[in-house]
Amino acid sequence: MDFLVPFGVNWIIAIQSLGAWLEAPMEFFSFLGTENFFFLVLPLIYWCVDANLGIRVGFILLTSNVVNNIFKLMFAGPRPYWVSDKVMPYSAESSFGVPSGHAQHAVGVWGIIASGVRKQWAWGVAFALAFLIGFSRWYLGVHFPHDVFVGWLLGGILLWAFMQFWNPVEAWLKQKTFGSQILIALVVSLIFVVLGAVSVGRLDGYTFPEEWRDNALRTGELPAPVSIEGFITSAGTLFGLAIGAAWIAARGGYQASGPVAKRALRYVIGLIGVVILWMGLGQVFPDNADLLSYFLRYVRYSLVGFWVSGGAPWLFFRFKLADKPKM
Repeated sequence: MDFLVPFGVNWIIAIQSLGAWLEAPMEFFSFLGTENFFFLVLPLIYWCVDANLGIRVGFILLTSNVVNNIFKLMFAGPRPYWVSDKVMPYSAESSFGVPSGHAQHAVGVWGIIASGVRKQWAWGVAFALAFLIGFSRWYLGVHFPHDVFVGWLLGGILLWAFMQFWNPVEAWLKQKTFGSQILIALVVSLIFVVLGAVSVGRLDGYTFPEEWRDNALRTGELPAPVSIEGFITSAGTLFGLAIGAAWIAARGGYQASGPVAKRALRYVIGLIGVVILWMGLGQVFPDNADLLSYFLRYVRYSLVGFWVSGGAPWLFFRFKLADKPKM
């Protein structure tokens, strides 16, 4: 793959030569492919639009994140601005480059949203966004062409798998007891953690290459691409999201219907809860590279996931912001 690097550098230089006026729109489209953006979209869809679609968005995003991290650590590929001082670093990233997480998540998440909308125009919007998000990563100097193409490919495979198997798996899970559902969610989340430990373990003792260092430091921070934190974040969130969904389903389920004003209020109140758990506990819990910190990270994100799928809907019922299902 060495020949792809000089080709990719020339590709990016040519795109960046289109002008600095593209920086703002490219940063905007890049944001539409970030995990932080999707974590805003997920509760919006689940609480206010379509709960079933919201759960699918959550699970494909978390699965995509784990798959992306595995491949990043497998390939350990550089970012364009790490290897060439001719590439302008309009953005900074700490992880390895291939595959592009933005491109992968864009295809998976926007694709699953389009499948839920079930309109031709929705697929057109999803494909356009996936392309523009991938293009933005080239312009910003953080991904080679092959990074983005591999990301699109993996996102497409995940999207196909979710569309193919979601309904049968969901039907199978509904036949299980609440306790069995919790156990299954725990096992899947721990598999995520084990995959992370194995992937990180392969690069034990990794040091950032000296020939990339000066170029990478142009952004003011040296990347730290070997980390298990992303796996733990996804594992904890998936566990909390799954048990919250199972818990609320055992109480009749949750539907996002209702007047627009109530839906908007749900979103505001729900996000306050997310901020308290996510940022508040983030300030309290230690953030070190040790087992206690990793465990508390798992707990923190489990609470966030549970709040989104179970805790917030329960609160909406209590304050009559959502109609209780008829048992």
